[in-house]
Amino acid sequence: MTTSTRSQAIKEDDVSGAPPASEVQPGSKHKTAVSEPEAKRPKRDALHKPANKKVESNTHDDESTSSSVKHEHGGSAVEPNGRGNSESVPSSILEKGIIYFFFRGRVGIDEPSDVNDIARSFIILRPIEKDAKLGSGPIGDAANSRLCAIPKKVLPQSGRDRWIAFVEKTGASFEQLKKEFLSSEDYTTKTVGTRHSPAATPVGEGVYAITSTGRESHLVYMLTLPEEIGEVQKEIGLKDKGAFILSTKNPEFPGPASTRLPRAPEYPEEIIKEFRSLRWMPTQPKHLNYVNTQFLLIGESSGVDKALEPQKEDGKKGVQDPANELERLEAEDAKRMKGLSKDDSGRVFADLQVHAQDYPKLQTTF
Repeated sequence: MTTSTRSQAIKEDDVSGAPPASEVQPGSKHKTAVSEPEAKRPKRDALHKPANKKVESNTHDDESTSSSVKHEHGGSAVEPNGRGNSESVPSSILEKGIIYFFFRGRVGIDEPSDVNDIARSFIILRPIEKDAKLGSGPIGDAANSRLCAIPKKVLPQSGRDRWIAFVEKTGASFEQLKKEFLSSEDYTTKTVGTRHSPAATPVGEGVYAITSTGRESHLVYMLTLPEEIGEVQKEIGLKDKGAFILSTKNPEFPGPASTRLPRAPEYPEEIIKEFRSLRWMPTQPKHLNYVNTQFLLIGESSGVDKALEPQKEDGKKGVQDPANELERLEAEDAKRMKGLSKDDSGRVFADLQVHAQDYPKLQTTF
């Protein structure tokens, strides 16, 4: 697989008319055109090497993101107040948790042979309390997961890459994700008869934080699985650690026809007022609690340094910087994932409370 394959995939998806990165700032009145989204759907030594390959309620209160919600399947690795108290957490971290990366092959393609066989990528966010630590065992189902659809085959890598993604599911339980996202589906059309939509394929798992650096919000992640980045991860755009700038679209402004969804997110008046008549604003975690929230995902070629920049007030209080907190969380994640299964695929699906043998293995090569 050559890097030209990734470039070709981006070119096939891309639509001209997007502004330069310098014009795409949260809170500005920029316009962006992307391909049409479909309404339907550094601590690794604790792990073995990876295996190769072989809609819902529309709104949720902020409380739905708390892992203190009663778990439907027993215990959880999440230990609330594990960091002592919320004041010990860097103020720039708005939310943190577990992140899963998946892709789905194009119709009829269960085993993609290259990135062009991928229909689109997905991100699952499973938030935990900001002052929590991770102990042993599976993460537990707090019915607070979000499924975000990326209407591209690959993830943005630089400021030139600007995708409009959207929230497909909020407040989702693992059972709901199993039935409505992870599983394959056969359906019938009048023109071509029976068609097959493949099961979702995992390509990564790790920890994440949504951070604020004042004018911008960021989604920053550190991968736990796979232990070593493979061909698939590189082609999709995953790294050991990476970040994106996040900006939420004001639903009162119509976007390009190619990006419009059947319904707008049902924001309360409080959120609408926060836009202050601007087309975009820095993403806050509460925005992602509404189905059909559209957000701009911009690649950060500079890496994670900007997204994890320490705040001056935290330094005065002796609070550790955001990078240390995320690295600490990733180390805890690596330790707990080791105990879930003998291989990476088993670990991901054990965490999501489904049987690994029913789904594609975590893929590192095409």
